[in-house]
Amino acid sequence: MSVYRVVQFGLGPIGQEIARLAVERASYELVGAVDIDPTKVGRDVGEVIGIERPLGMSVRSDPERLLAETKPDCVLHSTGSYLRHVWPQLELIVRSGCNIVSTCEELSYPAAQHPELARQLDALARAHGVTVLGTGVNPGFVMDTLPLVFSGVAQTVTAVRVQRVQNASTRRGPLQAKIGSGKTVEEFRDLVAAGTVRHVGLQESVYLIAAGLGWQLDDYHESTEPVIAERRITTQYFTVEPGYVCGVEQVGRGYVGGEEKITLHLRMYLDADPAYDKVLLEGPVPLELLIPGGLQGDRATTAIALNAVPRVVAHPPGLVTMKDLPIVTACA
Repeated sequence: MSVYRVVQFGLGPIGQEIARLAVERASYELVGAVDIDPTKVGRDVGEVIGIERPLGMSVRSDPERLLAETKPDCVLHSTGSYLRHVWPQLELIVRSGCNIVSTCEELSYPAAQHPELARQLDALARAHGVTVLGTGVNPGFVMDTLPLVFSGVAQTVTAVRVQRVQNASTRRGPLQAKIGSGKTVEEFRDLVAAGTVRHVGLQESVYLIAAGLGWQLDDYHESTEPVIAERRITTQYFTVEPGYVCGVEQVGRGYVGGEEKITLHLRMYLDADPAYDKVLLEGPVPLELLIPGGLQGDRATTAIALNAVPRVVAHPPGLVTMKDLPIVTACA
């Protein structure tokens, strides 16, 4: 059995869970962790990620030196949603000669919004002989890769419609904040306009589906609306009174030849019930796939990030997306 040496870059809630999972898995060896938080730097990684034993390594704030010392097979990167913000980190990792699996949402299909950065990253990865992937549950799987895999049993697909209803009460605090929990409608709309309240990744998923099906998009539209609490809702992180925002409803639409061919409808809000994921492939013989309860976003994101490592390490160098890899499966 191959053992993959990995470094965790970023120890927020998602990064900590990826690191814990790597420690538990027999086919992975966690050889280092990076963060800039002064309350984490210098402490034992095991303590920071919440396991019951020390790992004998400290959280580092000097990634370039750490990567040179440890020479990991892959860096698991979880620091931000926006490609421009994390670009310096990705560049440093690539120049250090390390493969990357990142949960940066815009990296799941960077050509959607940043075609020039995508070209630069692809060229840089090829020059340094490494592979770079952005993935997660959404974007990365449930609203893009899953429909593409499902389309393999369709004789003809004329349109793709995906609905995802996610109970945000079970999710981490930063996500509950990112969907506007506890805000007034006016505050919500101001934050949406500022780009700080929204789900990131619908556009990337639409473009990934289109690329996978060989469709050339000629337009894309996205709308973002608040979901309003009808009763008091209390989570570990928020108490939301009736009439205040408890989540987000977002729709991404991709057009081909003026026709809406891809519709991704996301409702992510506190105490959502029922939660589910549903994929509909339209065509002469429509196909529908329903996942009752839906995929729990944080668990699924950490799993697919770690499970993707063997595929990324084995892949030829360059920037890749989930449609470019062999099917990612669970591993020991």
